[in-house]
Amino acid sequence: MLVTSACLLLALALPSPGDDPVEFVLSGGAAVKGAVLKETASTVWVDVGHTVLEIPTGSILERRAVDAVAASDATEEKGLYATGGQERLSVHEAVERFGEGVVVVRTPMGTGSGFVIREDGYVVTNAHVVQGEIEVSVVLYLESDDGFEKKILERCKIVAVNPWVDLALLKIDEDELGDTKLTRVVLGSSDETEVGEPVFAVGAPLGMDRSVSEGIVSTKNRSMDGKIYVQTTAAVNPGNSGGPLFNARGEVIAVNTLGYMFFEGLNMSIPVDAVKHFIDNRDAFAYDRDNPNSGYRYLQPPGRPKDGSQP
Repeated sequence: MLVTSACLLLALALPSPGDDPVEFVLSGGAAVKGAVLKETASTVWVDVGHTVLEIPTGSILERRAVDAVAASDATEEKGLYATGGQERLSVHEAVERFGEGVVVVRTPMGTGSGFVIREDGYVVTNAHVVQGEIEVSVVLYLESDDGFEKKILERCKIVAVNPWVDLALLKIDEDELGDTKLTRVVLGSSDETEVGEPVFAVGAPLGMDRSVSEGIVSTKNRSMDGKIYVQTTAAVNPGNSGGPLFNARGEVIAVNTLGYMFFEGLNMSIPVDAVKHFIDNRDAFAYDRDNPNSGYRYLQPPGRPKDGSQP
């Protein structure tokens, strides 16, 4: 009789099929959103639209109504970029929503990745992707009836560059952009980034466009050469440089910049707070293509021999 009563209480607390969906936050950091079809003391069956997931109740950290989550989906404008206020999404949902905001950055010397921070054509990438170049183009991947349509915008200027932090701000020519509608990404917060939370990277490793890799945050403050990086297991390969590292809410929490060959799962990204600081102070890093000292680092000249002779 006690078991029957407990099951009855569970049933009364559950939404019936067809009710508003709920979201489950799981112990691994992932989130599942859908309608509850059935629940027992040990298992929940959730209809996510294309399939039914069987979730052990012991792995559920939090359960909440989707309406409550969606209500917090309000971004805040911060000049050239927007921050925060995103609901939790699956990787598939986040790529669907923000994937068009990830671009390929091309120069005569190679390719990298970048992401749109404002609809009128501002793009963030790594400094080493564009440094020393004056011809920069951006490749967009726009949704179409046949999948994706590639659009190349040849006229793109470097607005600001900071080689020490390895960040650059680009601007697509407005006339060339025309009526093309860009999808911007939303920036998250370094303070809210947690070790172990799921993340994913979108970019063009080895020139393979729109590749997605998934992992977790290994540490949020890895010190290397006097700089702080977010260390992640999400794969970062040549071509990923300058692309975004997203969290489970589809917010950019870092810029991918460095991956170690032959060391799987050891990848570094620039924390998003450094990105915000760079954008907010872009006038201090303004790029002047006529000034060779702007955005360039030179090797130190050889020292004079101690015996006084010429080198």
